[in-house]
Amino acid sequence: MTDLVTHFLDLTLPTPLVLASGIWGTTVSLLERAARAGCGAVTAKSCGPTPRAGHVNPSCLDWGHGLINAIGLANPGAAAEVELLQAAKQRLQALGVPLIASIFAGPPEEFGAVAATVAAARPDLIEVNISCPNVHSEFGEPYAASADAAAEVTGYVKDVARDASIPVIVKLAPNVPSIGRIARAVVAAGADALCVINTMPGMVIDAESGQPILANRSGGLSGPALKPIALKCVYDVRKACPDIPIIGTGGVTTGLDAVEMLMAGATAVGVGSAVYYRGAAAITAIRDELAAWLDAHNVAQVQEISSRAHREPIYSTAPTGAPTPKAH
Repeated sequence: MTDLVTHFLDLTLPTPLVLASGIWGTTVSLLERAARAGCGAVTAKSCGPTPRAGHVNPSCLDWGHGLINAIGLANPGAAAEVELLQAAKQRLQALGVPLIASIFAGPPEEFGAVAATVAAARPDLIEVNISCPNVHSEFGEPYAASADAAAEVTGYVKDVARDASIPVIVKLAPNVPSIGRIARAVVAAGADALCVINTMPGMVIDAESGQPILANRSGGLSGPALKPIALKCVYDVRKACPDIPIIGTGGVTTGLDAVEMLMAGATAVGVGSAVYYRGAAAITAIRDELAAWLDAHNVAQVQEISSRAHREPIYSTAPTGAPTPKAH
């Protein structure tokens, strides 16, 4: 039987699956449920400096090849989130499952203030969502789009988290010219790990009305259509940062998807919209399918397949003359 135990920084995860932020509700019982279903770590819903109601409906749509959403970072504010995080930490700790607090903010220094607030709950890790627009930028460019801006935010959070002895994960965006360059910048600024990737900006239009369907007009794409983008981003980040732990997130709905994400270079695998497609049993199913694939391929420990896509293939010439890759 394959051992799914995964080492992530100084933490031991029972499985490599990580519940993505904001996917399975915000209550403590639902976060615990995700852990019992097979998640090796659980990410709470993102919180910011003040309460946000989010965007009005329609705010989420299954467009046929994935989901598009513009929830609008609805949250009760960091101060109110602390109580939820404290309760969740107590329940998850009993199960041996780490808790990840997720934060966002406006100005770079505000990220540090939000981190200081949630640090009081003693989460095992803090995830920093840098896909928010940079309020100091004339064009509202997201922090994730600039290596310098991403590094600045990371530095503010790391200054707080270092004092609290809480590792920092920075969540990167896919819609950038070089995700590897941004990854290196945030690691140099103190990021202990990376989450790759956030949703991809997109739009769905209703042909009859001629209008975008989401009330916010545009939103973030997730689900199966995102997987090839996520795999490429994880692959690129692993090449850029060979030693940094990575949570590979985007389009994972089956155990085979998780296998591919690990082979691309992920240390752990984020699970999100799979819950929409496969229901409450999605996490357990993905865990069991991953274990079955590993068993069928005589893999004793899940970490053995990590970064396999980075091995150089050996090419031979097929009868047609077409080059055929052969794995080592």
